[in-house]
Amino acid sequence: MQTKRLNLVDTAWLNVETPNAPMQVGGLLTFKIPDDAPDDFCQQLVDHWRQFPQAFRPWNQRLRSGRLRTVVPEWELLDEIDVDYHFRHSALPSPGGELELGTLTSRLHSHPIDFDYPPWECHLIEGLAGRRFAIYLKIHHSLIDGVAGMRLLARALDGTAETRGRPPFWAIEPKRRRRKKAPEEARPGLYRAMAQLVGGTRDQVSSLSGFAGVVRDMLRAARSGKNAMGLPFAAPSSVLNGRITAPRRYATQLYSLAELKGLAKNAGGTVNDIVLTICGTALRRYLMEINALPKKSLTAGIPVSVRTADSADDDDHGNAITFIIATMATDEPDTKTRFETIAASTQAAKASLEKLSAAAITQYTIALMSPYILSLVSGMAGRTRPVFNVTVSNLPGPRKSLFINGAEMEAFYPTSLVTHGQALNITVHGYADTMGFGFIGCRDSLPSLQHIAVYAGEALDELRALYGPKPEAAPAPVESPAQQPAAGASKNGSNAQSQAKSQNKGQSKSQSKSQNKTSAGKTASRKTSARSRTASSKNSGRGSKTPDS
Repeated sequence: MQTKRLNLVDTAWLNVETPNAPMQVGGLLTFKIPDDAPDDFCQQLVDHWRQFPQAFRPWNQRLRSGRLRTVVPEWELLDEIDVDYHFRHSALPSPGGELELGTLTSRLHSHPIDFDYPPWECHLIEGLAGRRFAIYLKIHHSLIDGVAGMRLLARALDGTAETRGRPPFWAIEPKRRRRKKAPEEARPGLYRAMAQLVGGTRDQVSSLSGFAGVVRDMLRAARSGKNAMGLPFAAPSSVLNGRITAPRRYATQLYSLAELKGLAKNAGGTVNDIVLTICGTALRRYLMEINALPKKSLTAGIPVSVRTADSADDDDHGNAITFIIATMATDEPDTKTRFETIAASTQAAKASLEKLSAAAITQYTIALMSPYILSLVSGMAGRTRPVFNVTVSNLPGPRKSLFINGAEMEAFYPTSLVTHGQALNITVHGYADTMGFGFIGCRDSLPSLQHIAVYAGEALDELRALYGPKPEAAPAPVESPAQQPAAGASKNGSNAQSQAKSQNKGQSKSQSKSQNKTSAGKTASRKTSARSRTASSKNSGRGSKTPDS
């Protein structure tokens, strides 16, 4: 049987797994069933996918058993998988709403994955209102990172509405690039581990100067106090950074990517700076609401993909990420200043990272994340000062619309992981012209987490007011000679003109009031929608119709 050894990062995700903090990521995808599709569209899709027990990497990789399972872990590649275990069919009481979908997603994401199988699950959930269904996919982080997962997902779905009968994502064979294997790759795990360690020593030594330069940049920025990129363990302690329990709460928001790009351009920053400002503003407001806002600004750990754009499909698994740390400016009451502070912080961090070679990035990642990993392994996470306060990920996604048997994907909401010391995770995922925000957190640590999603919508409104397109002022009307009363005109004619002007003004005021009411209604609807898309795993099964506060 073929085997594949886990790298150091993947092994770390495996070893920090606990019942209260399962290391799993994934996504919630919603689809619109075609108008001409039969009523049993979902059942037909389920029956079709269950005909494919054969699976390809990474979906056929199971953790190899043995005494060295977690010391020198290896994936063993299976020829077939247990489809009934991995692919499950669920239904909401029809018509299911966003609240019910969020409740089910929260509960599913709370349960750890069984490592006796390849560590992933897929749930098709039918019964959503408006002839819709959802797919929730859960993958252990040791198997795949977010960027790789999205590539595989995009390649597995249909690019047009006309395609029918395509195999499920796990049964699509990856495109392979021929590569001659090094002799040690054919050897057993322990020998291979030593060979890789010795073989990489030269690169690591040569990259020490670049790594030292980044450390100097961080310390110099910290001393200056201006535009400083974040430093590890410089974050304040907060309610986000204690011990966690197993139940989760999940909330979502969906925004226009084109609008966020326009705001970023007008503000002189990046889309990621806009995303961080939305999150920082929402967190500031939420922490003030629960009387837990630290005086010092929160910091964000931002995953950065170091996977090359032309990497082979055969390598689209495992983890290829590092982190930068940036301020969230939660100590700043002004939204405009908050954005400028965040943009300066991320720019400084990325500029230092760009100086590093691949080997130096490895050293940087190990140096940055080792204390965090060690705190998880030792059980000290959540009891000491955090490396950073919250993880905020921004994942790129497919730019075109995707389909399954003609059903168009409407939205992609990411689901990520939380750990001891990191009770909240915010992940953003792009798809077509949308950006889906997924807020996942420990239910017991963060009461009424759904309010963060509501405040994110309000933060976007503030950014629209600051950097959105400005309405052009209408030119003042100029009365032409033909509109002026002729000499000797009767009083009745003059009165008729006055009445017409008065009616026009009344209509304008009436229209303006109607428009204001409509706008207010949309805002209220958006807030209600944000609240309704949230749920707690503890509420599941109780028939609750309203999120608890």
